[in-house]
Amino acid sequence: MSKRSTEGYITKLTVTFANRKAAGRALARELSSRDWTDLAVLALPRGGVPVACEITCELSAPLDLAIVRKLGEPGHEEYTIGQFSMVTIPKW
Repeated sequence: MSKRSTEGYITKLTVTFANRKAAGRALARELSSRDWTDLAVLALPRGGVPVACEITCELSAPLDLAIVRKLGEPGHEEYTIGQFSMVTIPKW
């Protein structure tokens, strides 16, 4: 799935998935090999939820949503340059 350097950092990643659920399953497999403590998954609606659901099912972790507003570039409404939220990130 990825090529890693000797330090463990991803140096190049080119992967295409059939859909977001398939991407979530692949990411969950990668994440399951790590030793997690107090893991929680935070998803961004809409596209991040199907990915996050697959991860939480595989890793038995709680799921929460981060409700944000898109910050678009003026004159280019589909181009996102950031996101913001008026609430703090939940603590588990």
